[in-house]
Formats: sequence, C-alpha cells, structure tokens
Amino acid sequence: MTRDEDIPPHFYGELIETTARFVAWNVWGLYGPWQEREAAIITTLANARPDVVVLAESWARAEDSQCARLAGPLGLPHYAFSGVPAQEDASALSGVAVMSRWPITSQASISFGGLRAQHAKLSGPRGPIQVCGVVMDAWWLDQSQQRQEAVRGLLTDLHESQDDRTPLVVCGDFNADPDSDEMRMMTGRAAAPVPGMAFYDAWEVAGPGGQGFTWSNSNPWATQLLWPDRRIDYIFTATPRRGGAGHPLSAALLGTGPAHGTYASDHFAVQADVRY
Repeated sequence: MTRDEDIPPHFYGELIETTARFVAWNVWGLYGPWQEREAAIITTLANARPDVVVLAESWARAEDSQCARLAGPLGLPHYAFSGVPAQEDASALSGVAVMSRWPITSQASISFGGLRAQHAKLSGPRGPIQVCGVVMDAWWLDQSQQRQEAVRGLLTDLHESQDDRTPLVVCGDFNADPDSDEMRMMTGRAAAPVPGMAFYDAWEVAGPGGQGFTWSNSNPWATQLLWPDRRIDYIFTATPRRGGAGHPLSAALLGTGPAHGTYASDHFAVQADVRY
C-alpha cells in the first residue's frame, strides 16, 4: 500500500489561487421580444462580472451587433464573432461570439458538420488563454451521430492548434446530454479521436450539486419545444496546465429567473471560475 508521504504532493507545482470567470450562454438571437430580453441579459451578466463570455446564437445586423451593444455595459470591449444567416431575420447573422475583458491576439472560425466554432486567443494579465466558443446546429434528439462526428472534428482541430502550456476553455451549446456519446468523448469516457484531449466538465467538477439543467421547463421560453429538462450547455476546461491553470473551482447557473419582467433567453447560462 502506498503511504501518503510517497504520493507527489505538488504534481502541478504550486497551485494558482487567482481565478478567471467564464460564462457560456445561448442567448436566443433575435427571437421573441429581444429588446426586453437584451436588458435582462445585460443585467444578469453585469451582476456576474465575468472576464470572458461565450454567446451562442448571438447576432449581428448591418452596423449593429449584440457584441457592440453589450461591450460597454459589461466592460468586455474585446470580441470576436462569426455567423451564418439567421433563421429568424434574413437581414441578420446568427453565430458564436467570444467577449473578453482582455485583448484578443488572434481569432479564427471553423465548422465541423453541425458544429460551428469561434476560436480566440486572449492576452490576459497572467498569461494567454485559449477560448473556443461553440454552437451545435444538430439539435434534434435523434442527431447524435452528427454531433459525434462534429465533436471528433472539434477535438482533432483543438489537438492540432492548442498550446499545451496555455489554459484551454471550450464553452457553448452542444445540444447533448452529459451521458451522450458525444459528451463522453469530451470528458474521456469514450474514445477520443486523438490522444491527450480530455476535458473537465466544470459543472461536474465544481458545481453545487443537482442536475444543472440549462434547458428547463421552469423557463416559459423553453416549454414550447416540449422537451424534457436537459443539461446541454457547458464550460469545459482542458486537463490543467502548470499550477493547475484551467482547473474549475466553482460553477453556477445564471438567468434562472426573470429580470425586468422577462426571462433573458430560452436557455440558462453556465458560469465557472477557473484557476488562472
């Protein structure tokens, strides 16, 4: 039997005690009373004071965009966005945004079948951070095969582009439950397409307990789909780097009640504080 004193006590070196706060939220584009919902989104995020926000189903239209509207009130002046024509408004784009308190030094957008990803490398005060925001367009329950193929493509791309000394955070709406094959690939419970790519699910590691449903029938915007309650939005962090960088310390849900008289989105948001 191994004695406690024989176990290396500092596998990652001295652990980092400072944190960065991430929020992932599908904000439902321009659907419904979006101006009223926008006010609720701003209030919710301003109260959370995140350092990085990933928005799925964010929008841009002509000279206007959700990122530009939120940047000032949230203190997140740096952002990257990519989108495709929005179903709800032919004049707008719907896509993925990465908003940051810190400068974005590089960015790229890429798609993998039913998944769209927005990459951004941030220049934070304690070193760079790699962020990948995603939205999964294959959202019907029976589309697991498409989602699995998309996740394989995403993991292969992340393996090729990552700097394994830099924290890597993948956030967004995967439209898949934690026990699905596609999400099991993300967390190493199913065979990944490339070695060395396994992620911590921040809710599972550091959440307060409970199911953590982000699609909930307690939200009146969600009930119209007649889905069961589900956890389909995630903050994933790559296996911790030196000092435990990227290790989730806490997680919570946001937007679980009305603000300014309305629910902000048909999804709840996920928040996580990670070592940085």
